Amino acid sequence: MLRFFAAACLLALLAPLPPAAGADMGEAVKAADEKWAASVVAQDFDALDDILHDDLIYAHSTGIIESKSEYLGKLKSGRQRYDAIDHHETTIRVFGDAAVAHSIVTMKGATAGEPFDNKLMMIHTWVKDGDEWRLAAHQTTRLAE
Repeated sequence: MLRFFAAACLLALLAPLPPAAGADMGEAVKAADEKWAASVVAQDFDALDDILHDDLIYAHSTGIIESKSEYLGKLKSGRQRYDAIDHHETTIRVFGDAAVAHSIVTMKGATAGEPFDNKLMMIHTWVKDGDEWRLAAHQTTRLAE
C-alpha cells in the first residue's frame, strides 16, 4: 500500500498542469526564454546573472559544456558574442516547477573571432525559483540548412 501511495504521489508531481494553469505558466516560460535571448544579444550580464540558475549546465552545439561562471566569463571577455538569436518555432511543456522549451533557432555571432550563423534545435530546461523562472540547462544541436 505504501508503494502505491508513493507512486501515486510521484505521478501527481510529474503530471502536466491543467491546461489553464499550464498555458499561463507556459507563457511565463516563453517570456523568460525570450528575455534570455535578448539579454545575451544585448550583453546584459546583470540580467543574465539573474536568469541563469547557479547550477546551470550550458552545452553548446560544438560539444563544449560550461557552468554559469564559465559561460558568463566567455561572454564578458568577448570570446563568445551573439549578434542575433531568433526563435522560429517553440514548444513548451510545464511540469510543476519545471519546464522544457524546445525551439528551432538561428544564432549569429562569433566565437574567438570566428563568425557563426547556425540553425539549431535548442532545448532549455527552466526551474521555478520563487516567482522567477531560471535557466538550469541549455543544449543545442546543429541542423542541416
